[in-house]
Amino acid sequence: MDDNTSAAPPLPVYQLSPEQIAGPYFRNPKLIRRNVSEGMDGIPLVLRLTIVDAMTGQPVTGALVDIWHCNARGAYSGWSKVNPDKEVDVDDIGSIPRTDDDTYLRGGQFTDKMGIVRFTTIYPGFYAGRALHIHVAVRITAGNNYLEERHVAWVGQLYFPEVASRSVLNAREYSGRAVSPLTNAQDMFYQRMGGEASTLNIHTIGRDSNEDGFFGHMTIGVDTFAASSQIKPEDFDKYTV
Repeated sequence: MDDNTSAAPPLPVYQLSPEQIAGPYFRNPKLIRRNVSEGMDGIPLVLRLTIVDAMTGQPVTGALVDIWHCNARGAYSGWSKVNPDKEVDVDDIGSIPRTDDDTYLRGGQFTDKMGIVRFTTIYPGFYAGRALHIHVAVRITAGNNYLEERHVAWVGQLYFPEVASRSVLNAREYSGRAVSPLTNAQDMFYQRMGGEASTLNIHTIGRDSNEDGFFGHMTIGVDTFAASSQIKPEDFDKYTV
């Protein structure tokens, strides 16, 4: 007798996404929110991240996903008075004091039952010596004290396709800088820490123009039992890592 039942398609195989350094501008403002823009000028970006268990391929539910990135002019909240046109010495990455208590372009969301978080933000600009990027940290939480938990399982940086970034940097909010951004290929962290595997899939939201903004998405594979070396529990008490 013929067996007419169709075999279920194989589940996609996920690998552990490459970690990258947290950088000098990590902080923990305890902001749970989808829209992190706080009215910052810039081209809109809708960001969707899917967090999966790299060992099983299953969605990671209830994880706290934090993002932070610079504004269109290259400034980070908390360090708004640091000149983004002056390159930071690598040796000084751990010792840049905060200049303010601003919180723009920072926030966290919990993954849903499909392992998905969504953020409304702007396309980031750049600061001297770096390509355009967004920082991400994934915390595996338990119970009701999630804002006090310091178990960061994964830390990474998300990059952008060059074609999209060139069109954004020509926009009024981003142009007129004293320095130029590095391309992805020129960026040391992109080169050495798996940047190609950390590049977002980007699509324009509007049919005829980039002005309506972009939609970016990526699947991130994490080890839910890991403890990242990039943000340690004691770093939550510091101004910077």
